[in-house]
Order: sequence, then structure tokens, then C-alpha cells
Amino acid sequence: SGNGKSSAVISLCKELTRFGKVLYVSLEEGFSLSFQNTLRRFDMYACGSKFQVLDHATPEELVERLLKPRSPEFVVIDSFQYLGLSYKAYIDLKSRLANKMLIFVSHADGKQPEGRAAKAVKYDAMQKIWVEGFVAFTNGRFIGPTGQAVIWRQGAWEYWNKRIKDNNSNFYYDGSESEQDTGEEE
Repeated sequence: SGNGKSSAVISLCKELTRFGKVLYVSLEEGFSLSFQNTLRRFDMYACGSKFQVLDHATPEELVERLLKPRSPEFVVIDSFQYLGLSYKAYIDLKSRLANKMLIFVSHADGKQPEGRAAKAVKYDAMQKIWVEGFVAFTNGRFIGPTGQAVIWRQGAWEYWNKRIKDNNSNFYYDGSESEQDTGEEE
């Protein structure tokens, strides 16, 4: 919370609209003011019908919707915990929507997804993105070593440099990397 996760996810969604339709299933925030402000900050309304939002859906409703012709190719479910899937139900959903890119946002318990099913999904995922201190770190099965993208330059600089001072951490951000900086803390 407060580390840039929503900004990272919406930024990814905006990029994905260049390649197809995106369905964002906002189970956790719904259409809250905070969520609407994030959409405005990234000018998601300019994406038109390439970016769609649902504020509620069951797994069965998602399958029904996404099996229709011309349905979105990319599906973001925020959050895995709010969808309430067991690992077995996740495998079923994944197999039924095999032609879709499924992206799950998860609550965290430390640096791990919260809950047994979410942890199992993490190990099944081809790509994982962990957001901490306004930096998104990637790691995947075939991608190789971890990459990183700064979400908010000032927040990242303050977080990581304070962490070095407080915990003798090995990550240092000097503010010189290229990134998409919204200029705002979320």
C-alpha cells in the first residue's frame, strides 16, 4: 500500500492498449474516487473502448464475457484475493481462458503473495512484478535476471536512500534512470 502498485498496473494497462483491448476488473477498489483519480492521472479515458472496467464479476461471469467474439485480449484482476479463487479454480479459469493474458494483482505478506492459492499462482506465472518503494521489479521464467522500472522518481529516491541509511540495504537509486514518472504520489 502506498508503494506505487496501482500506478504500475494502470501504466501497464495503458501500454497494453497499444496491442489490444484491456479489461480491468476492479474488485477491490470498484469505481472509488482513488481509482478514478488514478485513471485520470494516466489519461485512461483517452484509450476509449480499448480500456474497459468492471467493478464486480464472478469467475463464471468473466469466462462468459471473455469467450465472446471481440472480447478483450488482456485481463487484469484486482485483486486475486477479492476474486476468491482456490488454486484448482485458478487452473480451471486459466485453461478456459487460454487465449487471454491474465494478470493478477495480489495482496502481499512481506514479499510473498498473501494466501496459499496466491503463492501457488505466483509459481505458475510466467512473469512476476513486485512493486516496492515506487520501483517495479520484474522476474520471469524465461526473461532472465530481474529488471526494474521507476514509477515515481522522487518517491523512489526517498524510499530507497532512506532504506540504505536505516537498513544498510544493497539497492541504491540515484534518480538517473529513464522511467515514466507521473509526478504524483498515489
